[in-house]
Amino acid sequence: MTISRAAASRPVSAVYSRGFASVPSGTETYNKLYPEKSSDGVLRLGNIAPDFAADTTQGRMESFHSWLGDSWGILFSHPADFTPVCTTEIGRVALKYDWLMEHDCKIATLSVDPVDSHDAWLKDVVAHCENNIDIKFPIIADPDRSISVAYNMFDPGNLDDEGLPLTIRAVFIIDPEKKIKLILNYPASVGRNMDEICRCVEALQLSAKSSVATPANWPNNHESIGMKGSVFLLPTVTDEDAKAHFPKHKTCQVPSGKEYLRLVDKSEL
Repeated sequence: MTISRAAASRPVSAVYSRGFASVPSGTETYNKLYPEKSSDGVLRLGNIAPDFAADTTQGRMESFHSWLGDSWGILFSHPADFTPVCTTEIGRVALKYDWLMEHDCKIATLSVDPVDSHDAWLKDVVAHCENNIDIKFPIIADPDRSISVAYNMFDPGNLDDEGLPLTIRAVFIIDPEKKIKLILNYPASVGRNMDEICRCVEALQLSAKSSVATPANWPNNHESIGMKGSVFLLPTVTDEDAKAHFPKHKTCQVPSGKEYLRLVDKSEL
């Protein structure tokens, strides 16, 4: 198994302007606040996701970056096969697969077990899920933990510990430029909520496309002022660009007098 941190060298993806006029001080400016490279080897938001080659339940993946192509992607790790929480999570991922494909977002899951273990375990996953499901996404084998180490799922100093430690439950949402846009870490004892992960995908894509930020509890926000599902302009958007590209935006008045809560109805995007 090989690991490479080389970034995909191609122009800025059309996803940042697709279907919406480019805002000079918007998404592209905002993204520059997050460095592409880590100075200490710890992955952070904005960093290029490490590339790797690995065996999967759908055959050899020679390059994770190439497999992603121009799509958004999710790398979804689980501690081990034949564990109860992981079994339910893979089932829930399967139920969201079509939604993710509709939103141009590929998903791959990862476990430290080999492919033959994955294949046997998936029979249990399908049998246990209360819905009829097909596992249409690859499960990556990481028996030497090299991918897990590259993605900071545990300390490489523990690699030689007896029993080989389990990885955390990690979620990485990656944009078409191979940049990490969101990281979620859960302990092995807590299962993840796929509705929330899908909400995050939708919010990140909307932000990238339209230079906006989603408020807390979006899209169930600001209903009391008749703007349910509205979004904020990114902090980097200048007043000039706000007037030019979002002429109907509403600035919320607050005691500080600062005009930073600039709401836009989603229907205006």
